Amino acid sequence: MSARRTRKSDACNDDTIDAFPVADVASVRRRRKLDACDETVDDWPEPDLDEAVDLVMQLMAIPGGSGREGAVAEFVVSKLQKAGLKPAAIRHDTAHKRSILGGELGNLIVRLPGTLRRPRRLLMAHLDTVPICLNARPVLRGDFIHAADDHTGLGADNRAGVAAVLLAGLEILRRKLPHPPLTLFFPVQEEVGLHGVRNASFGLLGKPKIAVNFDGGSPFKATIGATGGYRLTIEIAGRASHAGNHPELGVSAIAIAAVAIADLHRGGWHGLIEKGRRRGTSNFGVIEGGQATNVVTDRVLIRAEARSHDPQFRQRIVQEIEQAFEAAVDEVVAADGRRGSVHFDGRLDYESFRLADNDKSLREAEGAILSVGGQPVRTVTNGGLDANWMTARGIPTVTLGCGQLNQHTVDEQLSVPDYYQACRIALRLATGEA
Repeated sequence: MSARRTRKSDACNDDTIDAFPVADVASVRRRRKLDACDETVDDWPEPDLDEAVDLVMQLMAIPGGSGREGAVAEFVVSKLQKAGLKPAAIRHDTAHKRSILGGELGNLIVRLPGTLRRPRRLLMAHLDTVPICLNARPVLRGDFIHAADDHTGLGADNRAGVAAVLLAGLEILRRKLPHPPLTLFFPVQEEVGLHGVRNASFGLLGKPKIAVNFDGGSPFKATIGATGGYRLTIEIAGRASHAGNHPELGVSAIAIAAVAIADLHRGGWHGLIEKGRRRGTSNFGVIEGGQATNVVTDRVLIRAEARSHDPQFRQRIVQEIEQAFEAAVDEVVAADGRRGSVHFDGRLDYESFRLADNDKSLREAEGAILSVGGQPVRTVTNGGLDANWMTARGIPTVTLGCGQLNQHTVDEQLSVPDYYQACRIALRLATGEA
């Protein structure tokens, strides 16, 4: 793709629940006196697009699931040090020691002193991928990168984000480009509950005033809000009995689970939940229990979730789930009157957020999108993002995509033209030229 080519892009992905054009794009354009259809201004830095492809291809081939990001972090550090980064600028925090998952290492944090007297800005992208993307073999075919094998994903979510942020740092170091104080932040364990950012040592980030997260979807999609997620473990204790001789003396934990879930489904509290103007979702994703057909199952373990942008309504969903299981315990009774029991263990994985229309990070991101000829589109998503915890912990963060398509599936692809645009946007944000 030509360095001066401009294009339009689909701004939404499957997680998006709302998408709307920027209300006052003209005000952003006036800041740079740039119309969205104009050619790219010649004095803006242009990244090395050949290297951009090499980086992302190499990164996608490195195994690195959640909690096992060590090799990916080592690759990033090696590239930066070869470009001249001093070891003192590189830090790992101890987020993995505070995470419920453990893990190989904490978040990777790189801080560059600025050559321009402007507020510090932060660019970030998570290091981990989902299990289906492990051992991917990326291949370039035309304008798209695919996985060579039909049984693996690609891992462009989020190695494309890592590559875009890394390339911005490499260009600054090698070309000695003027830039504000800059933090490059590479969190771990995003895909399993945002544990890297949730447990990050925020004091190491340098108090950035502008923060942009690079993740999945279109580079022109500015995600300004996301839902909140609550994870729930439900342990049902029944009573074992011979399923042929005396099933009536048993209390089936499976029956309790079935009654509760069926009741929630009939009542509209399972799947997509719409109660008046309030919306949310719930799902029972894992059910474990039973070892033989001739034994009444006495134990079932369920892992479930509830989501909503409205914290009070999300709590109402959780209450409905708990009440349904408690009612099911009373309904499933042995012949001698004995009942089972249910125990709940839940936690908030991440709280919902929505950036203000005049948020500084959002305005900077939209300016960068306009500068490469794009039309920014603001979206709100039903998925969780590292931006959830960044915003909750005092650093409002906007999220941009890098051209990933069909993430978390064997059909995942990376649009190279869109990825190029993400690399341009990242460099302009890093140098303060947006």
